[in-house]
Amino acid sequence: MYYGQKEPQLKPYKLPESVLVVVHADDGQVLLLERADHPGWWQSVTGSREAGESLQDTARREVAEETGLDVTAYPPVSWGYSNVYEIFACYRHRYAPGTTHNTEHVFGMRLPRPMPVRLSPGEHLARRWLPAAEAAALCFSPSNAAAIRRLLE
Repeated sequence: MYYGQKEPQLKPYKLPESVLVVVHADDGQVLLLERADHPGWWQSVTGSREAGESLQDTARREVAEETGLDVTAYPPVSWGYSNVYEIFACYRHRYAPGTTHNTEHVFGMRLPRPMPVRLSPGEHLARRWLPAAEAAALCFSPSNAAAIRRLLE
């Protein structure tokens, strides 16, 4: 019982469906963000789809939240494929019990040049614009690295 206090709100479980948005510039550079919950883990923009949200809306929301970039002028575009991967053990508590795999839908966001980024407090520690090959080598996620390497093809 929570006498005189509101009962704590439990966060709903994440849906096991997400977007990966590779933000890249015409000069071949790719934006990477360093995770606050795992310093040293670099990645592209990622995030889970919310109930009732389209994948396009998820991609726009995540880019806006994590970078502050203008998703109206430079909308993320689906690359037409997805990955299914095993959820890292350190993140499984965010999903319903028994959920072990996530489906990640890949998007790209092309910019005319590297642009300033406003990081989401508490979510990311730093940002880097790097040539695609260096960015792919730095990613902790194999599917993220593979998506970036597609820019080199």
